Amino acid sequence: MTKREQLPTPQHILVFEQNGSGARKVAGIRQYGNGRYAIRTIELPLALPPVIDDADEFLPASLDADLVLDYLVHPDLSHDLAVRCTAQGIPYIGSGKKHLVEGVLMPVTCCALAHQEGLGHYGLDFGVPRFSVTLEGDQITGIRVERGAPCGATWPAAAKMVGKPVDWAVVRIGVECQFHCSANPAGWDPIYEKSPVHVAGDLHSAALKAAVARFRKGQS
Repeated sequence: MTKREQLPTPQHILVFEQNGSGARKVAGIRQYGNGRYAIRTIELPLALPPVIDDADEFLPASLDADLVLDYLVHPDLSHDLAVRCTAQGIPYIGSGKKHLVEGVLMPVTCCALAHQEGLGHYGLDFGVPRFSVTLEGDQITGIRVERGAPCGATWPAAAKMVGKPVDWAVVRIGVECQFHCSANPAGWDPIYEKSPVHVAGDLHSAALKAAVARFRKGQS
């Protein structure tokens, strides 16, 4: 596994968005990324032709970045961006996308990204949540976010679990993260049979349950 000290800092992230579609993620990365990221955003207009055969008018030919995050709404531009990233050897993450492009990462929602080698600091800081906790009996006395959602939902949800009973918190953290989640609640996914917001809730609940189990195992 890549060690933090081996990674170059800052990591250069290029974000593509339309009408501020990636703003919540950018804000979350900046707030919880501990100064490890240099983020550049390319904002494209929301009003575009329904079909775009040539993306050269909208996308730069050369993508100067360590990682590309795709929050574009237009499917043609999003697909062509994924193709360009692959051709230039730049990691691409498009949460909720369904491109037929080999080698790109398309988790159902931003906090469903499993840990991946080759994503730099981003791969260590953001994706499927991971917590460490301390307990006194069945009460959570401390919680630390080791990895969380780039939209920032993980951190305020986790903070509310301190002082709460474990059984209550394991369920409640999933609800709390949904209040802060920026995913589309109407974006029903036929594979998961849930919306991305509900997937996010389940992932946070599972992560807290796993953290409790690790603490108790270490105490036994």
